[in-house]
Amino acid sequence: MIREIVQIDEEKCNGCGNCIPNCHEGALQIVDGKAVLVSDLMCDGLGACLGYCPEGALSIEKVEAQPYNETIVMKEMVLKGKNVVIAHLTHLKEHGENEYLKEGVRYLWENKDSLDFNPAEVVEKVHNLNPVAQTFRPVQAAAHAHAGAHVCPGSASRELVVPSAVAAPTSARAQSALTHWPVQLHLINPAAEYFQGADLLVAADCAAFTAPNFHEDFLKNKKLVIACPKLDHGLDSYLQKLIALIRDSRVKSITVLRMEVPCCGGLIQMVRDAAEKAGRQIPIKEVMLGIKGEVLFER
Repeated sequence: MIREIVQIDEEKCNGCGNCIPNCHEGALQIVDGKAVLVSDLMCDGLGACLGYCPEGALSIEKVEAQPYNETIVMKEMVLKGKNVVIAHLTHLKEHGENEYLKEGVRYLWENKDSLDFNPAEVVEKVHNLNPVAQTFRPVQAAAHAHAGAHVCPGSASRELVVPSAVAAPTSARAQSALTHWPVQLHLINPAAEYFQGADLLVAADCAAFTAPNFHEDFLKNKKLVIACPKLDHGLDSYLQKLIALIRDSRVKSITVLRMEVPCCGGLIQMVRDAAEKAGRQIPIKEVMLGIKGEVLFER
C-alpha cells in the first residue's frame, strides 16, 4: 500500500523543536539534538508540522509500505541508536500500543548479540520514563456550568492576596507573587476577571524550579499560566485558551519563560501562533533559562 510519511533531512535539522508541538499525533521527538520520527504508526502524513520548521528539514513523501509491522520498524530504529529506540518504545507505551511494545522488546532480545547497546538498559529506561500524568484528564469548565455542580478545589478559580510592601514582614524571607489559582493552562478559565487586561507570564513547567528568584524576577505584577509542550497532551486546547486570553481577555503583553532544551521552543511558537490567530498585535517577550537558572537571552 502507498502511505505518506514525514521525512526528516538530518543535515538541515537544527533541533529547534518547533515541529514537536505541531505533530498532534506525537510521532516526532527531539533525540540527540535532532528531530526524529519515533513512530510511523502515529504519523498521519498530513504534514501539520511542516510549516513550523525554519530550516525546511521536513517533507512528506509517498512510499510503498506494508501494513504496519513493528519488527520492520525496529530494524530501522536500532540503526539510529539506543536513545531513538527508547523514545520509540516509550511512545508506543504512552499510546497504549502494548502488543507493538511487546513485539519491539522481543525483537531487541532476539537480536541482542548484534546490537550496540544492552536491551536490558532500554527496557528499564522505557518503564521508568512512562509518564503517569497521561491518566489524568483536564477539568472541563463546561462540566461546572450547571447549577449545583461540584468544583474540584484544585481547579476552582480564585484570586490570592499578595502581601503589600507596607505589610511585608521584616524578615528576608521571599514573598509569593502569585495572584490567582489555578495556573496550569488546561485548568485556567481565560474569562476570569484577573486575566482582563493583564500582563501574562507563560512559563514552562520547569522554569520555577530552575530560576532561583522566579517570583521576584519574572512573576511579579504578572498573571501566570504554565505548560509543557513536550509532555502535556491536548495542545489544541492550549492554543484555544491562549487565543481567548489574547482576543477576549485582551491581555496587554506576554512573556514566555522557557528552558534551553530544544523541545521547549514549542512554547514560544504556540504563543506566536495564538497571537496571529487572535488577530491582535501585542508585545511578546521570550526569555530563555539555562538549566542552572541563568538567563541565556531575552528577545
